[in-house]
Amino acid sequence: MTLSSLFIFRPVATTLLSLGVVLAGLLAFFQLPVAPLPQVDFPTISVQAALPGASSETMAAIVATPLERSLGHIAGINEMTSASSFGTTRINLQFDLDRDIDGAARDVQAAINAASSLLPANLPSRPRYRKVNPADAPIMIIALTSDTHTRGQLYDAASTVLAQKISRIKGIGQVYVGGSSLPAVRVELNPAALARYGIGFSEVRSAIAAANVTRPKGSVEEAERYWQIDANDQAKTANDYLPLIVAYRNGAAVRISDLGTAVDSVEDLRHAGLKDGKPSVLLILSKQPGANIIDTVNGVKALLPQLQASIPGAIDLSVVMDRAGMISASLHEVELSLLLAVALVIAVVFVFLRNLRSALVPVVAVPMSLIGTFAIMHLCHYSLNNLSLMALTIATGFVVDDAIVVLENSSRYIEKGMAPREAALKGAGEVGFTVLSMSLSLIAVFFPLLLMGGVVGRLFREFAVTLSVAVIVSLVVSLTTTPMLCAHWLAPAEPGKHGRLYHLSGRFFNRLSAGYERTLHWALDHGVLMIVLLLCTIALNVYLYVIVPKGFFPSQDSGRLAGTIQADQGISSRAMQQKLTDFVEIVRADAAVRNVIGFTGGQQLNTGRIFVTLKPLDERQESVDQIMVRLRARLAHEPGASLFLQPVQDLRIGARGSAATFEYTLQAERLAELRTWMPRILAALSRRPELVDVNTDQQEKGQQITLQIDHDEARRLGVNQALIDSTLNDAFGQRQVSVIYNPLNQYRVVMEAAPEYWQNPDILKKIYVSVPPSPLLPAGAQVPLSAFASYGPSTTPLSVNHLGQFAAATFSFNLKPGVSLSAATAIIDQTMQQLRVPESVHGSFQGSAKAFQKSLQNQPWLILAALASIYIVLGILYESYVHPLTIISTLPSAGVGAILALLAFKTEFSIIALIGVILLIGIVKKNAIMMIDFALNAERTAGKSPREAIFTACLMRFRPIMMTTFAALLAALPLALGSGYGAELRRPLGISIFGGLMVSQLLTLYTTPVVYLYMDRFRLWGRRRFRSRTSDQLAARLERP
Repeated sequence: MTLSSLFIFRPVATTLLSLGVVLAGLLAFFQLPVAPLPQVDFPTISVQAALPGASSETMAAIVATPLERSLGHIAGINEMTSASSFGTTRINLQFDLDRDIDGAARDVQAAINAASSLLPANLPSRPRYRKVNPADAPIMIIALTSDTHTRGQLYDAASTVLAQKISRIKGIGQVYVGGSSLPAVRVELNPAALARYGIGFSEVRSAIAAANVTRPKGSVEEAERYWQIDANDQAKTANDYLPLIVAYRNGAAVRISDLGTAVDSVEDLRHAGLKDGKPSVLLILSKQPGANIIDTVNGVKALLPQLQASIPGAIDLSVVMDRAGMISASLHEVELSLLLAVALVIAVVFVFLRNLRSALVPVVAVPMSLIGTFAIMHLCHYSLNNLSLMALTIATGFVVDDAIVVLENSSRYIEKGMAPREAALKGAGEVGFTVLSMSLSLIAVFFPLLLMGGVVGRLFREFAVTLSVAVIVSLVVSLTTTPMLCAHWLAPAEPGKHGRLYHLSGRFFNRLSAGYERTLHWALDHGVLMIVLLLCTIALNVYLYVIVPKGFFPSQDSGRLAGTIQADQGISSRAMQQKLTDFVEIVRADAAVRNVIGFTGGQQLNTGRIFVTLKPLDERQESVDQIMVRLRARLAHEPGASLFLQPVQDLRIGARGSAATFEYTLQAERLAELRTWMPRILAALSRRPELVDVNTDQQEKGQQITLQIDHDEARRLGVNQALIDSTLNDAFGQRQVSVIYNPLNQYRVVMEAAPEYWQNPDILKKIYVSVPPSPLLPAGAQVPLSAFASYGPSTTPLSVNHLGQFAAATFSFNLKPGVSLSAATAIIDQTMQQLRVPESVHGSFQGSAKAFQKSLQNQPWLILAALASIYIVLGILYESYVHPLTIISTLPSAGVGAILALLAFKTEFSIIALIGVILLIGIVKKNAIMMIDFALNAERTAGKSPREAIFTACLMRFRPIMMTTFAALLAALPLALGSGYGAELRRPLGISIFGGLMVSQLLTLYTTPVVYLYMDRFRLWGRRRFRSRTSDQLAARLERP
């Protein structure tokens, strides 16, 4: 009794068990989260520190370096980069993928504490860190605009009210507010007035700090009453600061209004945001790990009326970007492909078996296998994403194969006149081992994927597990439910009741089978030619793999663009905001653009960011690459600044942000060498037509006013360096000198010289340093800078970047349409050789390009590991060293077909295409398994010769081989021809599988039986040699005395 017979004789139990599997899968389906790709958490921590007014070199020396030395001792750091610019330092720590992020965060905090004694004492706040995931793009952006409210008021509403409410929504991980800064009172001083009254900046700062305090005041009480004590000790608006007394001169009070003015403004004037040309503040929302993006976005949208009601009515809220629509559309396309694949494979069954009842068996078996997979996906905490749904789409061709093998064999016996139950018992019993071999060897293909490390391994683990689970569920269904359906659903053969279509198709298949029989005779008679053809396909595989353009991950048309503005290094913040406005207007004018948002005021004063939302695919004719080409031509005419655009991708690798998609980093033993060679390499690469948007983060020509201090004279006048730096910071550093406490938030008081005095460096002549009282100067003094210092223009780096604690410079680039990443990396390596860059200057790819290089190195080993896994599993199943080699011999032709198809459709050999080739390894060997399994059985049971056995097996299994191949072909067809969102991701998989199956089907029907005969001869030869050697050794032992 076989396993299938238990279920054939118990149809009710089998039906109920099947329903249970389907119900469990359906319940799990509605609980699975939705995402564009599997969740890949890059354990990354960003450390930030600020010292307003400090130059980039100062920040790198006194903030970044001490922190990096301390952080560098943490275990498990994969990459540490830092960027120091005017007033800020950001250090990104990317840990090994297996590192626990919470444990890493504790180590980071301990390292910051250890470095605190080496950091400047005047840091406004301690360095802070936050856990980030570079792979998570924002899921939604909300813009606040108003015709009456200032940017500061918009930011206050966004930060104080909206961000707090949104952060409580299920699924929201972080809310970033950009485009301005919090409201503040700015005390703007007139250096000439200060000099006239003999008052220094430090005295004003001390007066503000002393006057604006919030201290406990206690209470009083009598026998029956109790009073708390309060006072008007908080100055909350600009008007409260104007009458503040700073000092007395000649008995008269000198107030802030005498020294300058105070205005209600914002903390940092350099931040500005735009939405379609209007001043705006932006709320940028990110999700929590594992959250359902669609549910989270819908939750925010449902709360929008409440959010609008919680802020002033003159402020407008608008959603300028959300990923839910694109993700829904992309998954909808995959679901349609899945349904179409199911329909096509069912049609294959009907066409070949010419029986409606037979075609209905896969209608039950295929959906049941796929739906049952959802239950295991839920237990594994997987999501519905492009890769998991692609796995199920491809699995349609696999799961129907198992049902086809059982169904076709049972139908064959029914056609011979056997009763359905007996036919199902005999048919399922004969092919049970075949189905088991096909399924286990297919699952073996995915073992290497499951064991892969790095980003690719994490990304495709869910794909491999989902596909393997679908195959396992299909195996169980094909040995239980399918035989039961064949026994109780199929009708006995009635030759007289078939229609004209049945007989016409029968004649066609008979002719096809007869043609195969004739050509198979020829192939077996010309075995040497077939072997030569097989060897040629192996050599052709190697050649095609070398020449095929290679890429990492297909570039997707997500309907979104991200842009980075790089302006002249000496540009002012006001001019930079005008450049932002100009670029926004140029991009908005394009017919394919729906809306544009942007902001300035990031780490570098001469940079800005722009986010473009394109119209949906059905409303525009061009692809995202075509739109970018058109925009580049229009943006090239803007003087003094460049806007670099790149399509937003679902997969992002690397913790640093760059102006283009791919990155290459240079490091040198000496900083002077780096500054010498970086411009040369950049110029050479910019001339290459294959690369576009070539740019660098090395900006060494920022304008600077350098003071030349006569230290002896300064010392004679009682001035030290600390007093000089503090005075300059007070005047020009937007120094935060006090805090205003409000019920919902805290605001700053910023002191500086009035903006009209920033326009010319000559203002330094009017700056006085306050010298405190001393034995030589009992009353103190006001000493002009000009008394002990001169100044002149010079240049300075706008940003100092480190990689692994050493100076580094990175250039980024995009690819011209039609250029592969493999070609680009070769161009860069070739350029470095042509320029004869010294060994002391070395470069390395970063981000996606680095991941591409690693995956390229692992691709051959991954394919070999898949072949080894199949060989081991088949060797165990067949208890043979030889027959697995026969089965594996079918694979070279599939590789040739896959690469030829990719070349024909001008598609790169990407990671997705590689997965297609690995899947082909599992698909194509099924044909050989069906042939060899029946041939071995014929040799053992019927005593046939190897040639007669393999010939009979090929003819007998010709129909199921054609059915399974066409089922897999048609399952891949919707992916290969699909359109819509995410089609770029799915297309390489479908093309490689379709092409591989087409070529392999033509060749393996003839090469496999020939290889079987040669391998059988080899097996017999080896056995004879072994026996002969054993006999000789035995005889030798017997002859010994």
